[in-house]
Amino acid sequence: MEGTTASRPIAIVTGAGKRGAIGAAICRALAAGGHDLLFTHWRAADEEMGWGSDPDGPAALAEELRALGARAEELSVDQSRPEAAGAIVAACVDLLGTPRVLINNAAYSTHSPWETLDAATLDAHYAVNVRGMALLSVAFATAWPGGEGGRIVNLTSGQSQGPMPGELAYVASKGAVEAFTLSFSAAVAARGITVNAVNPGPTDSGWMTDEVKEALRPKFGLGRIGLPADVARLVAFLASKEAGWMTGQVIHSEGGFLRS
Repeated sequence: MEGTTASRPIAIVTGAGKRGAIGAAICRALAAGGHDLLFTHWRAADEEMGWGSDPDGPAALAEELRALGARAEELSVDQSRPEAAGAIVAACVDLLGTPRVLINNAAYSTHSPWETLDAATLDAHYAVNVRGMALLSVAFATAWPGGEGGRIVNLTSGQSQGPMPGELAYVASKGAVEAFTLSFSAAVAARGITVNAVNPGPTDSGWMTDEVKEALRPKFGLGRIGLPADVARLVAFLASKEAGWMTGQVIHSEGGFLRS
């Protein structure tokens, strides 16, 4: 643990509404490592993306985190709305205190073949994956009082590693996350904030069918499909004091995944 309840660092984790997904795993890892947490969720987006929602997930996850010794609060918020960023940081400050860690995990993703790609699809991905992430990063950095220890970790999906032709709007938005990570890390370094991104590769977070798993498993050099806990451990490290000399990096943690 990193200290007593009163001195525990505070983290914001977005997109943690489903207990079996990456956001929830990150919350558990941070809580176990001594953080208090505010996590966000938006059920309508989960249902729209078609991977299933977890209506009881937020309340149950909050209780899990409290059982680990963390103060934990959850917030239902639509990150496609421009005012969401300020509302998230304000809620965190009001309920827990000034956050030291921001994990931009929330994402919007639908299949968009090039033949049907349109402005509405592009805008929906941009609103959450780029604008929502960028505005929340700025709101977090503005609230940070300065000094060493601020941490931002963005989640991306390996767009620079190989093509994803069936998800053009998603890859365009997540490619922007990688570019933003590098430039924002330089912008806020003087405030004592590190900014990194993690690509977890294909992860069994609830969207994989049995057929998808069978097709993907032979492509992993380490012999198994990635799990939410795998990326959570890396994110927790990047949020720690030990990662204080690492910034502006995009880390591909994929278990030796081969795209050929």
